[in-house]
Amino acid sequence: MNNNPEVVMMGLGYIGLPTAALIAQNKVPVHGVDINPDVVNTINAGKIHIVEPDLDRAVEGAVKEGFLKADTTPKEADTYLIVVPTPFKDKNEPDISFVKAATESIIPLLKEGDLYIIESTSPIGTTEKMMGLIFEKRPELKDKLYIAYCPERVLPGNVMYELVYNDRVIGGVDEVSTNKAVEFYSRFIQGELHKTNARTAEMCKLVENSSRDVQIAFANELSLICDKADINVWELISLANKHPRVNILQPGCGVGGHCIAVDPYFIVADYPMESKIIGTAREINNYKSFWCAEKVRSSKMEFELKHGRKPSIALMGLAFKPNIDDLRESPAKYIVQKVLQNANDEEYYIVEPNIEDHKVFKLTNYKEAAEKADILVYLVAHDEFKTIKSDKKVVLDFCGVMK
Repeated sequence: MNNNPEVVMMGLGYIGLPTAALIAQNKVPVHGVDINPDVVNTINAGKIHIVEPDLDRAVEGAVKEGFLKADTTPKEADTYLIVVPTPFKDKNEPDISFVKAATESIIPLLKEGDLYIIESTSPIGTTEKMMGLIFEKRPELKDKLYIAYCPERVLPGNVMYELVYNDRVIGGVDEVSTNKAVEFYSRFIQGELHKTNARTAEMCKLVENSSRDVQIAFANELSLICDKADINVWELISLANKHPRVNILQPGCGVGGHCIAVDPYFIVADYPMESKIIGTAREINNYKSFWCAEKVRSSKMEFELKHGRKPSIALMGLAFKPNIDDLRESPAKYIVQKVLQNANDEEYYIVEPNIEDHKVFKLTNYKEAAEKADILVYLVAHDEFKTIKSDKKVVLDFCGVMK
């Protein structure tokens, strides 16, 4: 890579690294920035620190050809993308300190005509706040930069495809910024690019995932009702969906990931009185995880009463969705932690086939766990689990492995 990258990518996580690799694949020099030196060293060696199909080849090729380089500090470029986490403070209040820190680190590098884009999920008005911060420290650049917001819309496990082919919503702080950002993304994206303003683009990301959260909450609430009513919820939903205008989603053990389980709080935090359905959906989906943990506890007690001994229990899955290694906001991980807190000399097998080693949990091969356990608890519908024969086992299927 030459000494003057065209693009600086602030953040090399689940979205930042695939986006950097995509841009670099198009022969555009990218300087990726991450605060973790291990991540930087891994990428510069042409390897990846996350599990995502096709990403390894994309990064290896981009690094080898010299179009992708990682570092812990930014460099001067023409376009800056902010793709850092937006965690929460107490009471589920969004924390934009990482976005602010990333922005502050590039402010000294900015020059007239540069393009600044936030992709991080953010509260409404964040792009305008960062614009104010930039112009406060560099007043000479006022009205001389292009500033926009463009949220990602990708599915873990299919990121490299969806980055290219999904539509994107792009909103600038003014029309010229919107057009400049659209011009940038059109070089790499084949999906349609929809123009709007920054505040609408920020809200659009939050609304998309809040809508999905509400729909999942309906399915999870049905599963609670059906359990009490002694009805197979999977069969019920399948039959209800035969209606031409009904499309009920599948229940699970909660909602995880750094989108659906998180984004609704960005709305609820700022508009608590107006977001009643959104807030209630969050409560239902969080409660479902607690309910699952309680079902494991009650099944354990029933087994002891029936067999006169403590059962061995396999907790199947830690990821927030099938066939990935991503544990962010995972309800399965919460349930495992909750169950282990109530452990009383039972033998537990914790399974996550997409992770070789975990710093907290001792992991067991799924075949071994399924063979040894008295109780199988399916928390994530990984493909491997669908091959297990569970005859003569007590099975708690919270995610439809056996439907």
